[in-house]
Amino acid sequence: MSEFLPIFILLFLSTGLAVLVILISVLFGPRRRANNAVKLQPYESGMRAIGQGQRRFSVRFYLVAVLFILFDIEVIFFYPWAVAFRQLGWFGFIQMLIFVGILLVGYFWIWKRGALEWEP
Repeated sequence: MSEFLPIFILLFLSTGLAVLVILISVLFGPRRRANNAVKLQPYESGMRAIGQGQRRFSVRFYLVAVLFILFDIEVIFFYPWAVAFRQLGWFGFIQMLIFVGILLVGYFWIWKRGALEWEP
């Protein structure tokens, strides 16, 4: 149990700090809300707001962003493989070929499905 003492101390201190910060913000933070309609309007660089403050984005934008992050993270796996290439030998080379093959199959699949096109 003594091996876990530093972990318990860290958990206790981090939880205590989080509770302390919340309590300080509750005690010293503003208590009343501004019900004035002018104060609740978003700041628009001194110009009168036209339309809604929120715009709708196409789902394709998020899809391309998620796919970019997915393939970017998969490419990160090449670095440790390249560093340990000599120790892995042919077994590591074949494993990386399988990994790249699966990656290319997924890439061509989303390409054929039209996920990378902006306009339908």
